[in-house]
Amino acid sequence: MVDCTVRNWEGNEVGQVSYELKVAREETAADIVHRALVRQTTNARQGTACTKTRAEVRGGGRKPWRQKGTGRARAGSIRSPLWRGGGVIFGPKPRDFNVKMNRKERRLALRTAFQGRAEDTIVVEEFGDRLTQPKTKEFVAALQRWGIEPGDKVLLILTEISDTVYKSSRNLPTVKIIKADGLNVYDLLNADRIVTTAAGLEKIQEVYGE
Repeated sequence: MVDCTVRNWEGNEVGQVSYELKVAREETAADIVHRALVRQTTNARQGTACTKTRAEVRGGGRKPWRQKGTGRARAGSIRSPLWRGGGVIFGPKPRDFNVKMNRKERRLALRTAFQGRAEDTIVVEEFGDRLTQPKTKEFVAALQRWGIEPGDKVLLILTEISDTVYKSSRNLPTVKIIKADGLNVYDLLNADRIVTTAAGLEKIQEVYGE
């Protein structure tokens, strides 16, 4: 059971909220979260890098000079990997980087990663109606009132992303907004501080709780 203080738009404490998620055992938590992180990052790779071997490089069909008598080293093709413009030895070829991981393990890793960031998680009241129009300055001021330092990477977890909140934060390179039912391990670990609403916390428990 994790207890969190709820703050309002002004940054004042207005209540308490708690959540409990089924997480991995302490001795295996780091391993399963690491495997989930590796899976996410490797699966994001396109795997389209491709170099040409000496058989695929254009030209080089004729022997550049005779075998003996020139004083130069023997050469059979100008597309040898030893030559400029030649093929590439053991270069990258298109491949699939996907790593498989069971669905139960993925969800367990998400819950473990989220609860592991409890000390860096800030729970706030719904604030969409406090921004009547997109105002980045007001949004930054609210983050500071919630205890977030300038330059901190912030992950904002909401049930629904309103147009005003999105437009108020899209110019901030250190702020990323995701929906509560779309958590991923990389964003949870990459952020310095995690901000969510009480409703977002309930949604996380509803979607990922067991």
